Amino acid sequence: QVQLVESGGGLVQAGGSLRLSCAASGRTFSSYGMGWFRQAPGKEREFAAAISRNGGITLYADSVKGRFTISRDNAKNTVYLQMNSLKAEDTAVYYCAARPLITSAAIRDAARYDYWGQGTQVTVSS
Repeated sequence: QVQLVESGGGLVQAGGSLRLSCAASGRTFSSYGMGWFRQAPGKEREFAAAISRNGGITLYADSVKGRFTISRDNAKNTVYLQMNSLKAEDTAVYYCAARPLITSAAIRDAARYDYWGQGTQVTVSS
């Protein structure tokens, strides 16, 4: 089992940047595919980005492609989401998620993730 703790959220003006971090417990972090999801008020949770176990494969939602970058540091048991050129519509609670994987893959489907963090609020003012 793995526990996930997100940090780095906050209030930022449109056009600004934030970097989210997700720290994982346990000694097998490198065997987990990781993802970032977000949920805006009144909306369903949606996929933002995902990364494979070794970081070699990444996936992005069309809405964040070119602005967000997912990365991971397996030595630090941490996955990151660098968010640039933020827009008001990026305002949401951001969650990281983990799924143990045998193969190297990045997963877009939230239902396939086994572990979730508590979320961190990102608010972008226009």
